[in-house]
Amino acid sequence: MKKLIEVKNVVKTFGSQVVLKGISLDINENEFVTLLGPSGCGKTTLLRIIAGFLEPSEGHVIMDGEDIATIPAYKRDVNTVFQHYALFPHLDVYDNIAFGLKIKKQPKDIIDQKVMRMISLVGLEGFEHREVTSLSGGQQQRVAIARALVNEPRVLLLDESLSALDKNLRKEMQVELKEIQKEVGITFIFVTHDQEEALTMSDKIVIMKDGEIEQIGTPAQVYNEPINKYCAQFIGDSNIIDGIMKKDNLVSFDDVDYQCVDYGFEENEQVDIVIRPEDVDIVERNKGLLNGEVKSVLFKGVHYEVVVETSSGTSKTVMMHVTKERDIENTDAKEKISASSFYMDLEDVETLTDSEVIARANAQAWNIETDENVSLTKIQYDVKPEEGTYDCTFSTEAGTSITVQINVVKPAVVEDVSNEESIQAFDFYRSVDEIKESVALDTDLVRWADAYAWNQEDESRVDIWDVKYDFDDETLTEGDYPITFSTQGREIKVETTDAIEEGERIGLIWNPEDIHVMRKMK
Repeated sequence: MKKLIEVKNVVKTFGSQVVLKGISLDINENEFVTLLGPSGCGKTTLLRIIAGFLEPSEGHVIMDGEDIATIPAYKRDVNTVFQHYALFPHLDVYDNIAFGLKIKKQPKDIIDQKVMRMISLVGLEGFEHREVTSLSGGQQQRVAIARALVNEPRVLLLDESLSALDKNLRKEMQVELKEIQKEVGITFIFVTHDQEEALTMSDKIVIMKDGEIEQIGTPAQVYNEPINKYCAQFIGDSNIIDGIMKKDNLVSFDDVDYQCVDYGFEENEQVDIVIRPEDVDIVERNKGLLNGEVKSVLFKGVHYEVVVETSSGTSKTVMMHVTKERDIENTDAKEKISASSFYMDLEDVETLTDSEVIARANAQAWNIETDENVSLTKIQYDVKPEEGTYDCTFSTEAGTSITVQINVVKPAVVEDVSNEESIQAFDFYRSVDEIKESVALDTDLVRWADAYAWNQEDESRVDIWDVKYDFDDETLTEGDYPITFSTQGREIKVETTDAIEEGERIGLIWNPEDIHVMRKMK
């Protein structure tokens, strides 16, 4: 293909903000190129620089060997279809399309020939004299495309021009746009954040992130051979797994080695692995490459989306001590007060505050007749930075008081080397009524146990994914109950046409060529 546009080392800044960081890109004749990326990645800025609406701060835009970076938009052989079409509401379909030709003072018969050809091309025969305000969104878009194409530009730029359409119409227009591009035989540059649009229409996809190009390739290349985790996640559903490249054609994760077709990595290099959900097959347990349990099944119309847990996360079990309601009543003051004993980390003693003690003990007082809260005016405790049990007394102005225990213990941390995670949680006390009155019990259990998990490598927080217990909060009685907090284990997403039930224990299998190994992002 002949090179039509060369973007060379283009930088664009707005004040101190660098929006494009040295973009270089070649665009060929008759090519459908899609600039793909999230909001703020710089794709629309790049499009506007090619269109001539913005000048680059640095770099060159070359078209047919000529640097056009400083040439105004109206002198470029480029037309743009905007996101909201920018049609003239006082003109009908015919006159909207003819507008540019009339400005150029083309002969009337030539205008008529070109406009009617465009109307036929975009499938609007019979709509010539309709008001554009009476058209549907899809029809308005066709008018905008025809108005741009009638000037016979070398390049048509489309700035998220399908985003205003509903899902079904958008799919229809994806096909039509590609057909129009083939029919007119010019270069289309399309901006979108929709991966499906990019895969459906493009000859070339340019994936952008933070003002830089991450990957350029055909739809098949960027889908099947993503260059890094960002590109793999942005194009299609992916199972992305931390792994180790043992040697050429052998990769490992979760302490198991798997054959693959990738090579050229350092021995024992830390890598990211991508396996697409449609490349994973479900087989009988112990007859695949690994076993798992079905956690969820979602029917998607033509297939089921199945999530399979293949290894458990890091977990910690604590004891919940359930007590009777410990309200203490002061009949003279018409007040009640309640609080619960609690456990706390030895390391937290030195920073302990009154407000934290109140929160941990869930201490509160209230008027018996009005049910209004009464202030806790006095909190007495003498907790030392050493293991032990310490009294803590809460009192109101009227002398209503309750004493509970603060149990200071060493951190009870579970370290999981295979998951590179740690988790801690503490035994805790709660009354039957407190548990029954909880409106988000799992969340409250995490808070009451002060459950917390983190990554061992960078100490970043890891979400508590699952809270397991075997009591019914409606029929709960006094006693001790184990509560297990867990992080998310290894989960593999599978697409299958076979019906399957949650809770089934199954095997998973794939081929070596279905594993794609990527270098870690810096």
